[in-house]
Amino acid sequence: MWDILLRDCHAATMAGGEPYGAIRDAAIAIENGRIAWIGAVRDCPRGEARHVRRLDGAWVTPGLIDCHTHLVFGGNRAHEWEMRRQGATYEAIAQAGGGILSTVRATRAESEDRLVETASRRAQTMTRQGVTTVEIKSGYGLDLENEMKMLRAAARVGERVAVRVSRSFLGAHALPAEFKHDRKGYMDLICDAMIPAIGHCRLADSVDAFCETIAFTPDEAGRVFAAAQAHGLTVKLHAEQLSDCGGAALAAKHGALSADHLEHLSESGIAAMAQAGTIAVLLPAAFYFLRETRKPPVAALRRAGVPIAIATDCNPGTSPVVAPLIVLNMACTLFDLTPEEALAGMTRQAARALGLEGEIGTLEAGKSADLAVWHISEPAELAYWIGADLLADRYFQGRSDKEKPA
Repeated sequence: MWDILLRDCHAATMAGGEPYGAIRDAAIAIENGRIAWIGAVRDCPRGEARHVRRLDGAWVTPGLIDCHTHLVFGGNRAHEWEMRRQGATYEAIAQAGGGILSTVRATRAESEDRLVETASRRAQTMTRQGVTTVEIKSGYGLDLENEMKMLRAAARVGERVAVRVSRSFLGAHALPAEFKHDRKGYMDLICDAMIPAIGHCRLADSVDAFCETIAFTPDEAGRVFAAAQAHGLTVKLHAEQLSDCGGAALAAKHGALSADHLEHLSESGIAAMAQAGTIAVLLPAAFYFLRETRKPPVAALRRAGVPIAIATDCNPGTSPVVAPLIVLNMACTLFDLTPEEALAGMTRQAARALGLEGEIGTLEAGKSADLAVWHISEPAELAYWIGADLLADRYFQGRSDKEKPA
């Protein structure tokens, strides 16, 4: 006997075949928190379900996956945004000790409980737009104690909010003030102390780095990757956001799950990513917020067959965004993705960018019953409407948000 049978709905499975992998007049059976059966209602096996729920013609998609966020942080950087509006550049603010380092100071001063509280509010806002999985990076501690504090806080967000959390250690985010004149010393700390401790305590799923002229070189990022992989951690990279540093090729060389940003991605970087199967994670809200003009080479990525994921990049400095549906629209209007590509980018391809494609990202039997139910007439509306209240319900591991806790 199934636990739940959803009927009177349409399913955008995102699993291939028809546009959106669509099944019209669908039925979805859920058992033990997983999808037990999905298909056209006319083909639904005879059997009983403890609960039959009719969805009044709603569309059901996989729960949205935000595969690149910096959701845990102290304070905010509204004053720096105001400075940029007055003409200061991102690089100038960073070189003056602002930017990431100002958030480092605020995060170090914040208690773990307070970080959990503020990040949970942001995550809860995302769930109201259909998010069931969120990746959360560290990177605002920049010492072992505070990086571990951030990663513990990220895990606790998943305990307070009905959402799956994937954690990434981003110690190579910026050079902390105490190592301003000792880059090698900080690299030694990351690779010889921080990664081993975080790997031993299982506080992260992946290791990330910021490879850029204002951050870390390809050689430094490569050293971080080698240390991560020696401790059984997958890798990903902030690459080619402000310049072409060869980060995408480096990520591909190390078999990275993803390379993210990519506004300055070269043809050779695209070829390397295609060969390695590295996912391109595009972050249109950061592009918008920074008022950038150089777009990621979407057409070239398509031609090369590089899968494209989309994420909010929620962070206090360059993308204070907790609205994934608006980011779907930005992906289409700013980066020229189709609505289907954008939705795939926040479901199927985002799951691949986290190494979770066997568990989430499509509506298929055997996968976790992470579902979003929408008041829409066609899936394209998810990227079409701006600011509309479209979510009818959300299921996380088979449990509806409308169900009261036991």
